[in-house]
Amino acid sequence: MTDLTTVQRIGTFASNANPSHLTPEARTLFKRNILDSLGCAIAALPGAPFKALREQFDEYRGSGGGSCSLIGGGTTSPDQAALYNSGLVRYVDLLDSYMSPGGLCHPSDNFGAILAAAEHASASGDEFMLALAVAYEIQSRITAIVPVMSKGFNHAIQLAISAAAGSGKLFGLNAEQIAHAIAIATVDNISLTCVHSEPVSQWKGFSPGITGMRAVYSASLAKRGFTGPLRLFEGPNGLVRMFDQPIDVDWEDPRLEVIFQTVMKKYCSLIHGQPVLEVTLALKRANNVKSADVEEVICDIFQTGFDIAGGGGFGPKDRPQTKEQADYNLKYLIAAALLDDQVGPRQLETERIQAADAQALLKKVSVRPDPAFTAQYPQALNTRVTIRCKDGREFSEAHVGFEGGLDNPLTWERTVEKFNWLSEQYADEALRARIIDLVSTLEEHSVAELMQLMTKVSPVATFPAKHPGIQ
Repeated sequence: MTDLTTVQRIGTFASNANPSHLTPEARTLFKRNILDSLGCAIAALPGAPFKALREQFDEYRGSGGGSCSLIGGGTTSPDQAALYNSGLVRYVDLLDSYMSPGGLCHPSDNFGAILAAAEHASASGDEFMLALAVAYEIQSRITAIVPVMSKGFNHAIQLAISAAAGSGKLFGLNAEQIAHAIAIATVDNISLTCVHSEPVSQWKGFSPGITGMRAVYSASLAKRGFTGPLRLFEGPNGLVRMFDQPIDVDWEDPRLEVIFQTVMKKYCSLIHGQPVLEVTLALKRANNVKSADVEEVICDIFQTGFDIAGGGGFGPKDRPQTKEQADYNLKYLIAAALLDDQVGPRQLETERIQAADAQALLKKVSVRPDPAFTAQYPQALNTRVTIRCKDGREFSEAHVGFEGGLDNPLTWERTVEKFNWLSEQYADEALRARIIDLVSTLEEHSVAELMQLMTKVSPVATFPAKHPGIQ
């Protein structure tokens, strides 16, 4: 076999990546996204699944410790740290996204795995950022080509490839070893789109974490000589046949610039809900609409948003009961915005979701697909929200995009504000300032220094909540 297989080309791409491929502008944006991921992780610390994970870690490791830190304190093995810290980043649904005609992914799903691999390898901040950039690039390049979800698969498949490649680079693997790490991590990680179907389960948010966990472990196996199926793509019944299309990515292009195409969130909601919530809150505030005034709300949106979160192809959205069902439910999200004037972590708490006022108001919300909006997706995220009041008043506005999108990116200053909002109950002002400063000068520090700060964050709410959220 003289020609390189696809996994070998990806392995070569990852191996050849060097700090010079990260421009100063790209570095600035990576620091923004890294701080954003840390804020998301901190806000998730009280989540019930993380107490359960800590109990399982204790059971499996016995009295021993581990080489990797858990955000919020404690240590464990690299693979379990990848699962835990990845789960934290994803949990409150405020993480970054990459969108293309081929679908979307969350590049920061790589964060927990690459962070764990970097700490285990005693990496510098610069080495961590480079490996994270490699992972972002690989996952997003595949996402741009393959409409994974429309073919019945979840985007954790390309995450296995990217997380294994980034971890392998941190572990010092050569190009061939990285290729084997990718093959091992991916061949058994066939993730299905039905993870998004109603009733949405906890596993939607933890599927990326278990993928990262296995990717880190696979990279360690490849370092010790384990081999995987190098014809993962081209082989009989490989990914090319599974996706039923060629996967033509230029892996000889060394640029690490997909960071410029990532979008950020202000609200605890799937990315499709960001423009919906932005215009809903704008209408509410501009017209002094009270939740008790509302007779009906109509949300027109593109087909994908309707299918995933409006009651379309993935199932009805009439009675959400859990966080996982609420943050993928435009009916609940609109109701929460009208009731609470914000959609943050508090609006994803079980008691808030199940409250009588939220359940009653969401029944007044209907979501419809709009063919014109569908034709412009994903280049534009369009919506129209109409609020009809009991006294006859009606307010309606079409809206495209959102703060945090490509046309109006979240600045460093706004990201710092978001970080402080998410972390203020778990870290005092001095600790937050130290974390922000370290991330802003990450090249000058080690990952160990970063994690020393992250272990000082309280796993439970300790300080008062004062920030009203990103307005």
